[in-house]
Amino acid sequence: MTSTPATAPSPPRPTVRTGVVALAVVLDVVAVLAFATGGRATHSADSPLTAILTIAWPFLVGLAVGWVLLRAWRWPLAAWPTGVVLWVTTWVVGMALRWATGEGLATAFLVVSAAFLLATLVGWRLVALLVLKVRGRLSTS
Repeated sequence: MTSTPATAPSPPRPTVRTGVVALAVVLDVVAVLAFATGGRATHSADSPLTAILTIAWPFLVGLAVGWVLLRAWRWPLAAWPTGVVLWVTTWVVGMALRWATGEGLATAFLVVSAAFLLATLVGWRLVALLVLKVRGRLSTS
């Protein structure tokens, strides 16, 4: 008689509404575009939009890579691991693409970009979690 080994049931996946995922993507993209907007003064371009996109595209690619690798749509509001992993992937891939395309990697830029992306990509998630926690307390009282 043969028996198949029992496997533990996998934990239930959280149900995340599509609107929450879409909002998380939009807020992440806005964070990267805000970063690029702040840095556009250092780039000579015919238009401000061109300068912003020139700065932003490597980081937007990094953000997309992070979303796919992490499958961030499963826990889009989590500061850990979602926010932190997206911050690291956005920054590392963004800097690698800048280096590969001959863009500058000045020390000040490395530090400021890491700090800004940390504050925004993780920061908005911390604020969202705080708001949800407060709303939960208010609705149960």
